[in-house]
Amino acid sequence: MELKLPKHRMQVTDDLDKLLEILPLKIRQPIEKHEQKSSLIEIVLDLGRKPEARFVDRTCYLSDDIVTREDLAHCVSRVGHFSADNRAGIECTLHRISAMRNRQGDIIGLTCRIGRAVFGTILMIRELVETGQSILLLGRPGVGKTTALREIARVLADELEKRVVIIDTSNEIAGDGDVPHPAIGRARRMQVAHPELQHKVMIEAVENHMPEVIIIDEIGTELEAAAARTIAERGVQLIGTAHGNHLENLIKNPTLSDLIGGIQSVTLGDDEARRRGSQKTVLERKAPPTFEIAVEMWERQKWVVHEDVAQTVDHLLRGKPSMPQVRQVNDAGEVSITRDPAISTSPQLNPTTAKVEINPLNQPTGLRAQGKMIPLPLNSSSGNKFEHMLANSWNQKEENTEKVRTPGPNGEDFPIYLYPYGIGKSQLEQVIDVLRMPITLTKDLDNADAVMALRSQVKNHSKLVQLAKQRQVPIYSIKSNSIPHITRTLKQLLNMDSANIESDDLYLFTKAGSNDEIEALEEARLAVEQIVIPQGQPVELLPRNAKVRKMQHELIEHYRLHSDSFGNEPNRRLRIYPA
Repeated sequence: MELKLPKHRMQVTDDLDKLLEILPLKIRQPIEKHEQKSSLIEIVLDLGRKPEARFVDRTCYLSDDIVTREDLAHCVSRVGHFSADNRAGIECTLHRISAMRNRQGDIIGLTCRIGRAVFGTILMIRELVETGQSILLLGRPGVGKTTALREIARVLADELEKRVVIIDTSNEIAGDGDVPHPAIGRARRMQVAHPELQHKVMIEAVENHMPEVIIIDEIGTELEAAAARTIAERGVQLIGTAHGNHLENLIKNPTLSDLIGGIQSVTLGDDEARRRGSQKTVLERKAPPTFEIAVEMWERQKWVVHEDVAQTVDHLLRGKPSMPQVRQVNDAGEVSITRDPAISTSPQLNPTTAKVEINPLNQPTGLRAQGKMIPLPLNSSSGNKFEHMLANSWNQKEENTEKVRTPGPNGEDFPIYLYPYGIGKSQLEQVIDVLRMPITLTKDLDNADAVMALRSQVKNHSKLVQLAKQRQVPIYSIKSNSIPHITRTLKQLLNMDSANIESDDLYLFTKAGSNDEIEALEEARLAVEQIVIPQGQPVELLPRNAKVRKMQHELIEHYRLHSDSFGNEPNRRLRIYPA
């Protein structure tokens, strides 16, 4: 089925003359005379090389003379201030000048990217924008995501008369300078002093300026993804972009997976696993997606629209195909909408056949034996087949089985060689690494000092119990494949006193009972390790309840930092100060 939308024409303005004014004469003149200057994408000036002009379909040199330090200084002196991300702009234009620096901080290269305001680009998805639902734009760099955001902001502010606030981190959406470019219409623009504080400005926009729509370019960190969810949950329409060609890229990205609801591992009952024809441990969507609609920008004139992100993600995780809309515009300005089975999303993310990386604080992505994913064919209809495969995969001989021992503080022989059976290797390695435990994992039962297995597996695996008894190797059973249970059992293996572990960060994570508490602690950890300590900057976290704030305070104390709670409920939150 094909649907035709009304014709439209795109109008383009680029202010190219203002960009050319900053260039040396020997570089400016060839561009002014070039027959394809209307399709110019960027100008590249690298020290000691010929200047280049890059067009849509080709690249050419602008001069036989090499670029000198004087040429670079000529350009730098005529543009605005370079921010922390080495980007600058030209007042009241959309052009972006990016710098490359040497180890001493001197500029040795410039990329002058032409910014164009294109009016009419969003008519392909205009009816979706008018619904008030949050929309996420995906696509490779240069496909036009920022251009589309600019046009969406203008349409929402001028034609739909909504209160629109743009979070302009690098001044790409509304241009450089204090006065925003007229391409955004009546929309307001909030600038971001430091890119790493973008999430803070996102929350500030909601709390201080009462927007109906927030527009944000390049969501790329966990803090920004968490801030986006907070904004969407407050009833504000969110229009944002993220790097990634397809929706599957976000599912595989632990940093941004929360934008489409987050991914978690779920253990099914025998009847449900048999009904689905899958293994008992499967991947499921954790929460409603932050963005209800996703648009994959394959080309400038070809977009793929997922009208229901929640349904699409569920289909991807269960290996079911889904047919999103394909929207294209031809040279005559006609927009067609089709559903083509040829571009249907593929079942490659089905956890029964592929491994998907998720946050290590979540449950594992599937049952593992000795740290190896065991795939289950799609046509399997019984849990017994999986148990049979698990049994056939255990006790693998290792090439190097020689034990290397060092004496412990009380005369013990360290490390302890542990044989895990049916337990997530990532969880074990995380606990061992964070708590600095003298334990080494082994796949060879003959080489093991102890065995750790799920309680259910110990009961059903008589051969494992029999061999462990023959080798006089103790078996430590755990109830579930989770960090708290694994931590408790490893401490028991090493005869560690619980009082010695309470000062460690991981102990706080083991006390977190819900996903919200784990996310809050992870948010605090990222803020401390990525901003407060390395950059000496204070950071404000997202609003949390009193119980969660107390856990965040405890975690921050382990870093020997100070934190305060401020604000009124339900928006009371932490502020972390550098040492």
